[in-house]
Amino acid sequence: MGADHTPKIVGTVWGLLVLNTLGSAGAKTIIPLPRSLIQMVTMGALVAAFALALAVNLRLRIRASSFVFLLTLLLVESVISSANLESGFGALFRCFRLALFVGTLWLLSRWWNGGLTFVRYHIRMYFAVLGSVATGLVVSPGAALPDLYGGRLVGALWPLTPPQIGQYAAVIIGLTVLLVLGRRTDRASAVVVIVPSFVLLALTHTRTATLGLFIGLALAIGSLILTSAAARRFFTWAVLCAVVAAVGFASALQAWFLRGQSKENFSNLTGRAKVWDALLAAPRSTSEQLFGVGLGDKSFGGLPIDNSWLAVYNEQGLIGVTLVAAVIIVLGGVALLRPPSLQRACAIFLISYCAIASYTEAGLGDASPYLLHLALAASLLAAPAQAAAAPLSMPEVPRRHIPRWAQRSEVT
Repeated sequence: MGADHTPKIVGTVWGLLVLNTLGSAGAKTIIPLPRSLIQMVTMGALVAAFALALAVNLRLRIRASSFVFLLTLLLVESVISSANLESGFGALFRCFRLALFVGTLWLLSRWWNGGLTFVRYHIRMYFAVLGSVATGLVVSPGAALPDLYGGRLVGALWPLTPPQIGQYAAVIIGLTVLLVLGRRTDRASAVVVIVPSFVLLALTHTRTATLGLFIGLALAIGSLILTSAAARRFFTWAVLCAVVAAVGFASALQAWFLRGQSKENFSNLTGRAKVWDALLAAPRSTSEQLFGVGLGDKSFGGLPIDNSWLAVYNEQGLIGVTLVAAVIIVLGGVALLRPPSLQRACAIFLISYCAIASYTEAGLGDASPYLLHLALAASLLAAPAQAAAAPLSMPEVPRRHIPRWAQRSEVT
């Protein structure tokens, strides 16, 4: 089934998955929103996404996907680690949420055919989220740039943190740039998406998202250089602009990058290294090392872990780390084996961005935007449905001519 035949309701399901992964914790909003209400909205979005996906795929037609299969194994491991309730009953609730998330991806896999339909869903939904951020900035600049976050941009209408906004902006900027290079969108539409998104990214002062954007784009465009003249021109101009910016605006870029922090605070990653050292030094039983303590809020000692690998190790153990690593390796390996194409470049961008962000952001072990980015990469790397579903054709056996006298003898 081609991308043109994807039901519109599938786009609604994808948008609901995006809404679910926005989270419920963040900055103070202009109109105070109770966390229970936000959780009700996000969880309701996931339930609605699963119900709609089931309604549009009642025959339960799914496609084989190593990505979703590995997520299913991660879900099973999470249930095992959470069963002892070491992290409380909230762990089982998070397992239920992850089950609905993975189940919805299984139902949507029917329409994963290597097309760009889901890329457009992704860009539209996250651009709408950034639109709410921009609206909050215009309505109440003080609430959108609070002193609590050092003047960094936050969500004033919906509680979004600077790293979240930076992530969403970086991802849709990268995907839109690749669509322009692949001539799948016009430049005017691309400018409408890229320019405001880049302004919001700059206002968040999010280093991880910025590095992920540039490195991910470099790898993605590099995969197109041999087959695309537009990619070669863009890469050349990007390198020249980067050199000019590095020479002419070195002090301004350094100030933006340091965010007013001391070199000591920058070297220990804004205090993250202290939490990581404490987590690794904490005594653990063999069971906790293998399976973890169960799904939690990605914190240790009341402080955020802010590292996907250590968060997975803490909650899902070494087995969980192995499964998450397998997800990245399998997707990356498949991308490298595919011939150069726009879809492959988009997948490389998403995979490399998530791999880079995993160092200072948590989320690869639970329902999160990062898993949604990787799911999009998996849909781009899927073989076209017609080719995948084509039955094996048996060679036609020529019919043997039987003489009439032999036919008469058989009758008698």
